[in-house]
Amino acid sequence: MPYTEIGGHRLALSNLDKVLYPATGFTKGEAIHYYASIADVLLPHLDGRPLSFLRYPDGVEGEKFFTKHVPPGTPDWVTRRKITVVSREPLHQVLIQDEATLVWAANLAALELHTPQWQSDHQAEADRLVFDLDPGEGADVLDCRRLADWLRERAGEDGITLLPKTSGSKGLHLIAPIERTPSDQVSAYAKKLAQEAEADLPRHAVSKMAKNLRPGKVFVDWSQNNQAKTTAAPYTLRAKERPTVSTPLTWDELADAKQAKDLVFLSSDLPQRIEECGDLLAPLLEGSGTKSGRGRIPG
Repeated sequence: MPYTEIGGHRLALSNLDKVLYPATGFTKGEAIHYYASIADVLLPHLDGRPLSFLRYPDGVEGEKFFTKHVPPGTPDWVTRRKITVVSREPLHQVLIQDEATLVWAANLAALELHTPQWQSDHQAEADRLVFDLDPGEGADVLDCRRLADWLRERAGEDGITLLPKTSGSKGLHLIAPIERTPSDQVSAYAKKLAQEAEADLPRHAVSKMAKNLRPGKVFVDWSQNNQAKTTAAPYTLRAKERPTVSTPLTWDELADAKQAKDLVFLSSDLPQRIEECGDLLAPLLEGSGTKSGRGRIPG
């Protein structure tokens, strides 16, 4: 079994040739390499946030394991925190604070990394606002743009700056840096804007989760602002047919896309993209939840 040393920690790496994405032959070793190669931009977005892992030890076509608790056998040096706001009983969850922990998680085939909108030292005090734009049957990511533009303008009226990223699946995420605010207040605000969008664009938007309402429309999912919910982290892999990535965008490239495939990014695309564009979601990190340069949720 091969070993590597990162930050003074010795890690055993297993089954590196295991194919996790059969359609492309993408292996566990390549997943580990991807996460190690983008650690510098990914880690700040994970800082202090309890992780929910989606593990695929037998690949994306096999059984998945949704892991919130600290997995058995977790090394002592992996940071964990007691989380009291997501369930009746307290949870102990992993925080990915360094490259060694990131590689350790990838070696568990934790392909998808999901985080809440708050940090563990400020539980249920959100420093991010998020909308998940999910196209229903007959719609695609290009149809999300009308809603994205509407939400960008509407949130802007309240002094909140939304930033786009692909979900890595079929839709878009819009995220804004905000002053720390109780999650229930943020969730209520997000719901209000989603309902306003549906009222203003009834042929294109739906704010209720019922799937029978979604064909040909875009679901404006505001619920991920709930203190118990999570969102796919920036730069996380997604467990789709190919190793797609939840990728930050500029508003211009979102507007300029001619086909849905123009907004699909694979793990192999990200290192060069990051080198050329930097971290397009860097504004999320500024001020660390304080008043500096961050939007204020009304109410």
